[in-house]
Amino acid sequence: MLDACHRYFHAAADVLGLSDRVRTILITPRRVVKVELVTEGDDGLLQHHLGFRVQHNDSRGPFKGGLRYHPTMDEDHAAALANLMTWKTAIVNVPFGGAKGGINCDPSALSKSELSSITRAFVDQMQGLIGPTLDIPAPDVNTNSEVMSWIMDQYSRREGFSPGVVTGKPVHLFGSDGREEATGRGVMYAAREALKRQGRALADVSVAIQGYGNVGSHAARLMAEQGARIVAVADHAGAVHDPKGLDNEALGRWVREHRTVAGYPDAESFDGGEITTWSADVLVPAALEDAITVDNAAGVRASLIVEAANGPTTPAASEVLHERGVQIVPDILANAGGVTVSYFEWAQNIQQFRWELDRVVDELEKVMVKAYADVHDEAERLGVDLRTAAFAVGIRRVLQAATSRNALRHSIDIN
Repeated sequence: MLDACHRYFHAAADVLGLSDRVRTILITPRRVVKVELVTEGDDGLLQHHLGFRVQHNDSRGPFKGGLRYHPTMDEDHAAALANLMTWKTAIVNVPFGGAKGGINCDPSALSKSELSSITRAFVDQMQGLIGPTLDIPAPDVNTNSEVMSWIMDQYSRREGFSPGVVTGKPVHLFGSDGREEATGRGVMYAAREALKRQGRALADVSVAIQGYGNVGSHAARLMAEQGARIVAVADHAGAVHDPKGLDNEALGRWVREHRTVAGYPDAESFDGGEITTWSADVLVPAALEDAITVDNAAGVRASLIVEAANGPTTPAASEVLHERGVQIVPDILANAGGVTVSYFEWAQNIQQFRWELDRVVDELEKVMVKAYADVHDEAERLGVDLRTAAFAVGIRRVLQAATSRNALRHSIDIN
């Protein structure tokens, strides 16, 4: 995945005319941290895990990025996702840099007390490296508001009451209204804005969604509220479809009870591997990376792909889709609603003043609409696709901040 991020970066850097030295400065992480976590399990035996945090760039503000708990989590994975966060925060123009991290554990094999112990050990190892003005973690794959509350508590034991050290906390523990659905809502706005420029609306299209977790389920619900027909969804355990449009409310209830769309009785089942080539106007990959590859790109039938997951389309697949005229709204734009509302949460914590949900929703819409317009205009100005344009917008803003702060000695002219 890191190679893919660098490939996209260099494509935009070519258009901007950046030198090799400047490229090296911009893609090299500021800090890479790897820590050993030794904790005691419920059975009294020692458990051993590794924690990672890659702090990529803080020219525009404190490092910002999620924590992923997954057996495959490693330094390269964190570096790739931290890289994406740097450009993502710049695209939506929030005052953060980019970071990412996590622990190579399997939460499904751990009790809540074991997971809490591992999380708190990680926070202790990150002493002096995270904080409200240093680096602000957030939820990612297999982490949630409860994990964020443990981080806040452990950090506050040393530093005093510090809700701003993490975002994605429970609303009752100084989280923000609208944070849980923020990424999915941002995906809906991105899809709406892309369709608008094609002379279409959400009410005109059918949608297939790969991944029905937090992001995918909220994106489905919110797009359906705008009139879209959600004709197929797939998750890790199964897939269901209905050409007339799934009942998202009923499907949501089923998933909350059964933790999968598999077996949902009011729709037809199918092989989830077929979701990326399903007959739909819009495809929303909202699971893990590399969902669309050269092996299935030629079979994609959607005319618009809105990347809700990080890195769901490989560079080679992107080229195939671009040649076929399929438009892709890239992840660093499409799923930026999460970090945007994370910024709102952080601002509320710093100000000690809570926003009402209507304000959160209104402000998120303004940010996403402006960000999409900025990227769309850049694509037209440079004559490139949306992904290259998004990277160009992010790179330019980071470079301008770095230059102004004397992180780079001389001003650099870019296109």
